[in-house]
Amino acid sequence: MTEVVNIYVGFDSKEVVAHHVLSQSILERSSVPVRITAIYLPNLGKVFTRERNALQSTEFSFSRFLTPYLSSFQGWSLFMDCDMLARADIAELWALRDDRFSAMCVKHDYQPKIETKFLGQTQTKYEKKNWSSLILFNNARCKALSPEYVNTATGLQLHQFKWLESDDLIGELPVTWNYLVNEYDKRDDAKIVHFTDGGPYFDEYKDNDYADEWFATRDRMLHVQQRT
Repeated sequence: MTEVVNIYVGFDSKEVVAHHVLSQSILERSSVPVRITAIYLPNLGKVFTRERNALQSTEFSFSRFLTPYLSSFQGWSLFMDCDMLARADIAELWALRDDRFSAMCVKHDYQPKIETKFLGQTQTKYEKKNWSSLILFNNARCKALSPEYVNTATGLQLHQFKWLESDDLIGELPVTWNYLVNEYDKRDDAKIVHFTDGGPYFDEYKDNDYADEWFATRDRMLHVQQRT
């Protein structure tokens, strides 16, 4: 039986179109069934009670860490920020799961080039920045991420994977699976691109690298909707 790829995507009310275009790009290129779930705060009820932090750039900055809980701590799940675009088959990424690890991600080592992000958001700088923007969770080994912990842990405890006993439990994914637009030079083999500083759906970022592919995906999505 073919395994379904279990994907959770952060949802932000300022980036609604981003969620749908990312989902479209995944569906178009996937060779296997996928299940895409939005991590949308109004749907979480009493599970996520944390008050918004002034430094949060998105509504899902912390709720992303509920992915293992929402997966009943079973199997594997993939979390993705919504401001991404899949340029390759998600099954290729899914095939990289390694049971030696509790979580897997691209281990970025960089300092952001700009001081502000989209809509004037402060560009915070910290160790392991953007590691948590795409995570393969080995859910049974992430039981520390209970709703109680996610609601009360500090931002750095969450984003720096302090909920794991050791960094040795973090597996490394190739950088092409979370390629930071404008932070890294454009390359044709980037498999998932991440508009981390601002997606092309904001006017000031519409000419960013890979923006033409994002708009082409959006246009295909709208064409399908118009025909149904």
